[in-house]
Amino acid sequence: MTVIDPETQPGWVPEADEVDEEEEMPLSLRLSIADTLTLGNATCGFMAVYFTTTGILIPHLTGSQESGMARHSAATAVILMLCAAVFDLFDGLVARKLRSSPMGAELDNLSDLISFGLAPAYFVLVYGMVADDAHQRVAAVGAIVVLLAVVLRLARFSCVTPPNGMFQGMPSPFGALTVVAIVLLELPFVATLLAILGTAWLMVSRVEYPKPRGRLAVAMLSWIVLGMGLLAAWAFGAPSGQLLLQTGCALQLVTGAVIPLFATARRVNNFRDNRREARAAQLP
Repeated sequence: MTVIDPETQPGWVPEADEVDEEEEMPLSLRLSIADTLTLGNATCGFMAVYFTTTGILIPHLTGSQESGMARHSAATAVILMLCAAVFDLFDGLVARKLRSSPMGAELDNLSDLISFGLAPAYFVLVYGMVADDAHQRVAAVGAIVVLLAVVLRLARFSCVTPPNGMFQGMPSPFGALTVVAIVLLELPFVATLLAILGTAWLMVSRVEYPKPRGRLAVAMLSWIVLGMGLLAAWAFGAPSGQLLLQTGCALQLVTGAVIPLFATARRVNNFRDNRREARAAQLP
């Protein structure tokens, strides 16, 4: 039995009171509407991994020949990534219009890592295991490169203030959808791997991409809805569904490659204009 000296000051009592006061979560740390949308982003990413595992990988490992099930599961996984991109688009818009908590930026990065890092990397890994002409270990390397590219991009985004209205490097949602589109195109393995590595490089590059605001946000949302429709048509075997899906994937790939060209041309034109202005200023 512990004996307590009555003359001893009970220093632990105030500490207990302080702990009780600190246990009440400040209002500023409670979830906002934007944070709820961000958690929806993370949920969609996790469920994309789930459908990729249960609908594609496990049937392949168990020798099931139900190609329709694999097609439905692949479409569902990609649609969930598209839904994650919608959540990621709207949580930023809502955060700018309404109150956002101090946890918003951290939650956004963690959710993006799941939906646009882990989910597409896992999709590439499973592709390397189930495709006839793929090499599993090489595909695993490509999946790791995609995951690390997203990790590095999100970390850099947290530390560096990008130029107004622009991103440095391909945004992770756009990069994830481009990686998935490359896989769905069913190109030869070497071409698929090179395109995936090129997309990963664009995500960590300093190439400028415009932020999805205003008309660009509406265009991005329309493109996502169209992508969902193409995936649904492909999954349910609609006439020309395969052709429509491959056309949409090709457009996604071309868009990802063309935007850096426009950004480079814009930077070159700005550099030339600045030089002309500097020369004009030096003239008497």
